[in-house]
Amino acid sequence: MRLGPRSRRRSERAVPGGRRRTARIHAAAADKPRARRRRPRPFGLRTRLVLAFLLVAAVGCGTTAALTYRAARNAILEQTQDTAVGSFRRQVASLSTSLPVDEGVMREELLRIAAEGRPHPWRVYAEYDGVLRVSSTDRPESSVLTSELRTRARALGARHGSFQRVVRGSTPYLTIAVPAVFPAGQRYPSGRPTGLVLYAVMDLNVEDANIEAMVTAARDGALPALLIALVPALIAARGVLRPVRELRRAAHDMGRGRLDARIHAKGSDELAELARTFNQSAAELERSVAELRNAEARARRFASDVSHELRTPLAGMLAVTEVLDEDADTLDSDTARAVRLVSAETGKLAVLVEDLMEISRFDARAAELHADEVDAAELVRKTLQNRHWVGPGAGTGLGTGPVAASGAVVTELTDGIRARLDPRRFDVVVANLVGNALRHGAAPVTVRVYEEAGALVTEVADRGPGIPDDVLPHVFDRFYKGDPARTRSAGSGLGLAITLENVWLHGGTAVAANRPDGGAVFTIRIPL
Repeated sequence: MRLGPRSRRRSERAVPGGRRRTARIHAAAADKPRARRRRPRPFGLRTRLVLAFLLVAAVGCGTTAALTYRAARNAILEQTQDTAVGSFRRQVASLSTSLPVDEGVMREELLRIAAEGRPHPWRVYAEYDGVLRVSSTDRPESSVLTSELRTRARALGARHGSFQRVVRGSTPYLTIAVPAVFPAGQRYPSGRPTGLVLYAVMDLNVEDANIEAMVTAARDGALPALLIALVPALIAARGVLRPVRELRRAAHDMGRGRLDARIHAKGSDELAELARTFNQSAAELERSVAELRNAEARARRFASDVSHELRTPLAGMLAVTEVLDEDADTLDSDTARAVRLVSAETGKLAVLVEDLMEISRFDARAAELHADEVDAAELVRKTLQNRHWVGPGAGTGLGTGPVAASGAVVTELTDGIRARLDPRRFDVVVANLVGNALRHGAAPVTVRVYEEAGALVTEVADRGPGIPDDVLPHVFDRFYKGDPARTRSAGSGLGLAITLENVWLHGGTAVAANRPDGGAVFTIRIPL
């Protein structure tokens, strides 16, 4: 919903001092871009918490699966290996053959041993002194048997044989080598090698398939496990983020002036402590702001009451000083000088009282805008003519009045711009700005009126030294005077503050800046 001028003014007044801070921002940084609205981050705290939880779950699942796979794989292979090696050793130990080895007899023995292979059928090969090679297959030799296994089987002292796992192509094999020995005797207690070595080759496809099935099961079970872990991750993230969201909402409400915003503190963890700390700070802030508001209200009432009480005696004093001014020429010089001093100071006091009453009406939100559609250029022209800053009929360029004749005020007014303005308040705005430029700047003072981007723009520029950088942010502050030597100047110190209030009442903005070629420039923008 779009806010009108009065609604915007109410929202600005919701926070004490908000309007004054806005004025300083306008004055000190006229060309500063507006702060951009914060965009939501693609990886917020919720996403990061869920991802961290899932990462921990994935690492846990992966580690458990890897350890389980390793233990199960070793158990399967060791069981198969122990069964095969033990069975083959017993078969070789029960082998009955005479030396030298008869090839036919040996082949029959190998076929018998291969048929009794456990846990899977074997292919059995026999080698005798490197000369005779017999097998239970149609090939006397096997490419699966390695030279390393043969060397270990023929090594001196090898009695129980050895085994080796080999992969050929994509098929894993278990190869076993057991030497045949003579029966144990007194000379050879552990038996004497006969020179005959038997080899068994058994494929491990079944065991490999079992291991692959375990890997597939672990992989297929990981995704459901992660999906199940997502539920406690979301619950945990929600529990962590709930107080954070409440804190953000409460901070946002406080930023909009709702100082009674609080957070529901539950539990005894760190987030609950943070919520309690925030509530305590908010309560202290609310109490402090309430005290400041009460003090400000009392100060406004005091200024308003004093101003009202001073109006009656000032009216009598002004009447008396006018009579004294008329008779000052008939008095002696010292008395006449004193009379004129009293008259001037009484006039200053009357202006100050009127300004105080006007500013108190703004503070009490009692100021009203009586807007009418008028020609902005004509309104500015009348303001300047009524104060004799330009003569009658002055338009674009130099005025023709007594002041304008010396080039004090230059007008550049674009006729035909229709705007909804309060004539009395806009007159005050232009008069205060031009009068301020004439008092504190240097001639010529240029007054421009034109339309830009759907707004009425009024500029008042002078050719003086400009506004110091440390004074620029405070030019619209009440009773602020940058030069301590001007503490007793003709101004009340409220002119620019009243100007800003009147501009805000129209829904516009006021900006003070320095011209690049020297001098100060005040720019008023009021929506058309």
